[in-house]
Amino acid sequence: MPSSSANEIIAVRHVFKSVTDATGTLDILRDVDFSLPCGQSAAIVGASGSGKSTLLSIIAGLDTPTRGTVVIDGIDLFQLDEDQRAALRAEKIGFVFQSFQLLGNLTALENVMLPLELAGRRDARAAATRMLERVGLGARLRHYPKVLSGGEQQRVALARAFVVQPAVLLADEPTGSLDFATGAKVMELMFDLNREQGTTLVLVTHDQGIARSCDRRITIEAGAIGGIESAA
Repeated sequence: MPSSSANEIIAVRHVFKSVTDATGTLDILRDVDFSLPCGQSAAIVGASGSGKSTLLSIIAGLDTPTRGTVVIDGIDLFQLDEDQRAALRAEKIGFVFQSFQLLGNLTALENVMLPLELAGRRDARAAATRMLERVGLGARLRHYPKVLSGGEQQRVALARAFVVQPAVLLADEPTGSLDFATGAKVMELMFDLNREQGTTLVLVTHDQGIARSCDRRITIEAGAIGGIESAA
């Protein structure tokens, strides 16, 4: 298997994913192979059911490939056991989801503090406060998700993802549940934070406008790479 070069943060190596049930075998991903350098943004695009979200889950080590592997910052994910993969995610990978995935019994501040506390950071409250202020929610620290708008909840989710300064940020349809104007503001903020921190951003999206804003567009067609385009 090829090893990652010094500049590669993500290397997806000949990944296949199949599932078998009573009706037979379904090939979800077929020989997906690409790499991304540090600090780049990439959009994974394709029709519904093409395998985009499965690929993102495998890059995160949340799902396992039938064949192939993923190397994150020089570490082969699938040479690790589940606990080791969880530890690597906590250290190097942030997530943003379409459905926000905030904990309803925690305030905005407590949601953002959580990954820092799990990492044993003594400055969790101060760091979380600064990040919420950075995303324009300094006045909403003590509010619970249920009283925040969709755009505000997604900004809390962004703050939670970026506060640990992950090497990689994975986003699955991050604007899918937002109206156009709110989604555009959230994406502008995500790209700003991405540039500020030098994070490698990989996002699944149906929005071609968002995809065109990324450094690279990876098209998945029926589980295989249909094309990789770089920004002009």
